[in-house]
Amino acid sequence: MLRRMTALPPLHGLRILDASRLLPGPAATRILADLGADVVRVDHPDVVRGDLTRMTPPFAVTTTEGAPVDDAQGFAFIALNHGKRSVAIDLREPAGVERFLGLASEADVVLESFRPGTLDRLGAGWDAIHAVNPATILCSITGYGQHGPSAAQAGHDIGYLARAGVLGHSGEPDRPPLPLGVQVADLAGGALPAVVGILAALRERDGAPGAPGSGLGQHVDVSMTDASRALFQLDGAAVMAGHEAARGAAPLGGAAIACYRTYACSDGHVTLGALEPKFWRAFCAGLGRDDLLAHPGASPASPEGREIESIFATRTRHEWAAFAAEHDCCLEAVLTPAEAFAAARAAAEQGAMPATLAVPTTDGGTIDAPAPGVRFSRSPLAEPAAAPRTGEHDALPSPWITATNPEALA
Repeated sequence: MLRRMTALPPLHGLRILDASRLLPGPAATRILADLGADVVRVDHPDVVRGDLTRMTPPFAVTTTEGAPVDDAQGFAFIALNHGKRSVAIDLREPAGVERFLGLASEADVVLESFRPGTLDRLGAGWDAIHAVNPATILCSITGYGQHGPSAAQAGHDIGYLARAGVLGHSGEPDRPPLPLGVQVADLAGGALPAVVGILAALRERDGAPGAPGSGLGQHVDVSMTDASRALFQLDGAAVMAGHEAARGAAPLGGAAIACYRTYACSDGHVTLGALEPKFWRAFCAGLGRDDLLAHPGASPASPEGREIESIFATRTRHEWAAFAAEHDCCLEAVLTPAEAFAAARAAAEQGAMPATLAVPTTDGGTIDAPAPGVRFSRSPLAEPAAAPRTGEHDALPSPWITATNPEALA
């Protein structure tokens, strides 16, 4: 009789050495860790010189004076790094470089976010990693890529969005452009392309039926600016051909046409995304306003646009949500993040995708952290575990030795 094996996370057994900090790199390895990868952080021994999210308030557990109990209590740090492990390495020291390369030789993937050339100058770059293990993949996340005139330039999310044209395309035409409330360049331009690049490099190395693998790692170069510019999937080709809409004038910009806009209601805002004629018809029919059927593209300044604005102002978000439930017209209330998580938790109780994970803290408590937004029909996600203190796993002969892979002790 065949014994049915317990399903494991999809990336179980994948070893990742994460030498990145702050958001893009840790977010990429957070995704991979949720999928089962074994992630070991490389932290600087001096917390003050290490990852700033470790000591960025608010904190999950504090002393009576309000200080964090330890350096793994920042909510942001826990959300990005729970379930990972930590080794403390000073890459400026020869012994630190030796240990780093020893870990790299055991890893499937090394991820880093230093400025281009930094690891090379330390003796721990692509050539050194490839020498100790030709199968190891190195993924580098930077603002402007490994080469070119801006490669060494400092930057952050807002600047990458500005350089990529995303910021100049966002917002209303008569007001300064504003980035979204989440870090688009760091996440959609950095973390997600890194995950895609890593998985593609692994597939090329390991092969698949009909496509033998090379057995070799490679250097995956992720530019947050270039990947953010690549988000212009709908408009980019037209822009390069000379058909660029002014900021706020693009149909999907959220400020140009009546059927695709954010509207003020009596207690907040709602969105309408009735682009297809059937949804616009459903919206107009629900209002009993057949006279608006011919005006889905009405501008905000037109009589029809102003009339629709006045209609939205007469109801609350709750009333518009009830309207949307009755009339299938792509209408949503604009929620705050707290409202969104609360609504998602309620939906999860009715079978929707989980919104949060109960993540342990180092004092034995738990906090809720965002869930990854993906699930599989057979494979589970990784079980949440506490975020690591700096160097917490230094005492092990190798951080890859865990209770879940005792065969590594052999």
